[in-house]
Parts: sequence; C-alpha cells; structure tokens
Amino acid sequence: MTQATPEVLWTQRSSASDAAKNFVYLTIATPDVPASSLDLKLTPTSLTFTGRSETKKITYHVQLEFYGEIDVENSKTNHTQRDVELVLRKKELAADYWPRLLKDNKKMHFLKTDFGKWVDEDEQDGAPDEDYMNNFGGGGMGGMGGGDGGFGGIDFSKLGGGDMGDMGDMGDMGDMGGLDGDDDDELPDLEGENNGTPVEETDDVAPAKETAGAAAPKIEEVS
Repeated sequence: MTQATPEVLWTQRSSASDAAKNFVYLTIATPDVPASSLDLKLTPTSLTFTGRSETKKITYHVQLEFYGEIDVENSKTNHTQRDVELVLRKKELAADYWPRLLKDNKKMHFLKTDFGKWVDEDEQDGAPDEDYMNNFGGGGMGGMGGGDGGFGGIDFSKLGGGDMGDMGDMGDMGDMGGLDGDDDDELPDLEGENNGTPVEETDDVAPAKETAGAAAPKIEEVS
C-alpha cells in the first residue's frame, strides 16, 4: 500500500479573554478513509494521524509538533468522507496570533494556509462568526466514540501521550513521498524584516493582510 503525507490546511483565531475564540482550525485531507481505519493521537504539543484508504490503496500519515500548547479536553474534531476537521483550543489566552503552526520554522509543502477561513488578526472583531465547535457532532477529543461526525473506531487510549505505538504494516515512515529535502526547508524569520507581520505562503506561515475592500469569509462565533 502506498504511503503519503496528506495535505493539511490551517487557520486560527485569538483572544486574550475568551477561550472559545482562541483556537487553531485544521483540515486534514483524507478522502475515502473510513472511521474504522483512522488513528488519531493528540497531546498538548503534538498531533499524529494515520488513516488507510482501501479504495485508493493509500496509507496517510502526518505528525505535527505545534508552536504552542493546546487544550486537548476542550478541542473537537469532525470526520467526513473527504477529510478530518479539528478545532484545537489554544492553552494560552493571548490576543496575538501564533506566527506559525509548527514549532520548527521549516517549510512543509503539504501544510498550507486555509485562506477560505482566514481572518487577519486585527480584523477578527468585525468578521462574521461561525460556530465551528457546535457544528461538530463528534464531541470533545476525550469522548469521540459514536455520534454523527464522530470517529467511532479511532483508538483514543493514548490521548495525552506521545507514543505512536504499533504502526502495523506502516513500515519505514522515513520515505513519505511528501516532504521536501532539508536543503529547501528553511524559512526566513517572520519576526525579522517583516516586523512581526506574517508573509503570505502556501505552508504553515500566516498570510499577509487582505487588501482593502476584500470580502472577509463568514466566521461565526465559537461557543
């Protein structure tokens, strides 16, 4: 079975006073991967996902080390036939956005900004709200068994731990076919010559502000 790194889209919101408005939104593209073939492990500092599609004969695998810590118990997830969506609540309340999704400032070609859901940091108050949390039927990360949109067969026994456990027939994950070489991975420091303003990239770097008059995506308040 072919091994591949799935495309991951991300966006975020921030708040210094409201935890429900302080989160990271991830979408992992995993077409034709049933709930029974998913393995998702989430810790305060990382996410590890493995999913197998028998129709496409592909095993998807990705591991992310976050820039900051998340609140596992108050995070949520939703599974569809096309992807896995996650609303990961940031542990630290802060008005500032994370400068990037990942701990390491490396360019990952599979990681892209979700421009359809992105709102600039200083435009959050005027943007329409979308209730991502309540739109997910799978409940919190601590209790995902059953329910529309839930993961059902996912093994959550190791939530809060970093051990991947037995990967079965995954084999050597070193050659994922989805990561660029180390020589091309380095990104410039976003807090240097750009004075802390993220530049637009097709990876985990926050995008630049939209031009004046651009329509903001519809985002409802997270409750």
